[in-house]
Amino acid sequence: MIKLMMFISTILVTALIRQGNIQSQTEVDLDSYQANVWLLSPPCQPYTRQGLQKHSADARAFSFLNILELMPRMSKPPDMLLVENVVGFETSDTHAKMVEVLANSGLVTQEFILSPLQFGVPYSRPRYFCLAKRKPLSFQYQLFNNQLLLSPSPLFGNNEKTVIGENSQSQENWDKLIDSCQPIENFLEFTSSSDQVNTETGPFANAEVSGNDQETSETFVEGDEFDFGAIDQFVVPLSLIERWGSAMDIVYPDSKRCCCFTKSYYRYVKGTGSLLATIQPKNKGKTSSLKEQCLRYFTPREVANLHSFPKDFQFPKHISLRQRYAMLGNSLSVAVVAPLLQYMFAEPS
Repeated sequence: MIKLMMFISTILVTALIRQGNIQSQTEVDLDSYQANVWLLSPPCQPYTRQGLQKHSADARAFSFLNILELMPRMSKPPDMLLVENVVGFETSDTHAKMVEVLANSGLVTQEFILSPLQFGVPYSRPRYFCLAKRKPLSFQYQLFNNQLLLSPSPLFGNNEKTVIGENSQSQENWDKLIDSCQPIENFLEFTSSSDQVNTETGPFANAEVSGNDQETSETFVEGDEFDFGAIDQFVVPLSLIERWGSAMDIVYPDSKRCCCFTKSYYRYVKGTGSLLATIQPKNKGKTSSLKEQCLRYFTPREVANLHSFPKDFQFPKHISLRQRYAMLGNSLSVAVVAPLLQYMFAEPS
């Protein structure tokens, strides 16, 4: 799905165009929105490290490529764009096509690879972002035009080329980045000792594990009687710990980093996001018995907190647990996108 969020004066209009329909759009259709700002989040599957990396040859890339083909033919093209995707997009042929089209259309770009970790949030979610402005509009710091930056420095009024990024190979930079983050406990909704989970009597104590993979029982994902306020509902089954414990990423309330949550979190335990140890052992990590650490999943509200969603954000009650995790896994970090938008809309001093 391509999401176009368009600013018209002070009114924010959101148009959701299904991928299957956007390929039939024409330049006249796009002009009809009369939007001067586009926020684009094309499908990321063609560019993920775990995928086939077909780039522009992947059918899921066609919708975005169609937009790029239409832009030069529009009579009212956008004045500003923000494009978001996974790390890896910046080396794709789709990216090369995008940069070519934007440059030929009179737009100047500044590109970033940024993570919430660089904004004090203990959440590892590096993403690629491209900001573009049509001349005579310009960025505050034009020395970064047509460059890819690994630092958010320009967003905070700093024009130095200091690079402290999550992808930096320097252990010193990495340690500095992690130390600057808040602890995970600041983002939890269940924190008191009375909230400790019980792996022996909780509803997942006897959950079955699929014979082919690490998928949990669908009963606990789609059930209509799921109680979002009961912490025991989020206990990791002992059967999963026994089978997949070595593949789990375990974090603690005082940790300052957790892994990226994907749309398959809670359904799978391998590579979908961190698990929280509610009882901290003397020796952290897998040298201590994971069963004794009372592991649980992060709740949807906690994942939303790590995405820096506002406190008053709520899902409609009819949205299932599985759907909540799926939507959060496809979401953006407010802590990262908000400064990017502020920087894009700011005028040179």
